[in-house]
Amino acid sequence: MTHGMRTDTRIPRLNEPRSLRDTATHYALLPLRLFLGATFVYAGLDKLTDSAFMQSAGAGSIGDTMRAARGSAAIPALIDLALKSPVGFGYAIALGELAVGIATLLGLLGRLAALGGALISLSLWLTVSWATTPYYYGNDLAYLMAWLPLVLAGAPHFSVDAVWRARRWPGGYR
Repeated sequence: MTHGMRTDTRIPRLNEPRSLRDTATHYALLPLRLFLGATFVYAGLDKLTDSAFMQSAGAGSIGDTMRAARGSAAIPALIDLALKSPVGFGYAIALGELAVGIATLLGLLGRLAALGGALISLSLWLTVSWATTPYYYGNDLAYLMAWLPLVLAGAPHFSVDAVWRARRWPGGYR
């Protein structure tokens, strides 16, 4: 039995002309990166600027939100840990979202930033939105899945990572 080799799958180098399809494939993850980065920057700033959120008790506070979610969380121990210092946890989540969002928009350590975003989304899914039924109404699982392509691919274009890579391999890294 012989196996043939496909010859029509060559990817053009950076300085070669591309078809519209090749260009679209090349930049396919850029809209996802921009959306997730902007969303996480907004979420972090929203938490940091909401005085009611950064309280251990009261309407709209991080403390009351966590206490309300505790009974339906997949891992209540995560909420118990956060309830030891709800305001500190609120700042940690907000600053984490802000750092992940900025790094994602800049393409700075793209895979690490995406992993951070995925872990934040995973922790929120396992705690706050776990009881959402049907499951697809909860947005944290969708965000977790959206981060995974960026964990795998990083930020290969229009990014600090791409500039660093070009300096390391000036001869033409694809």
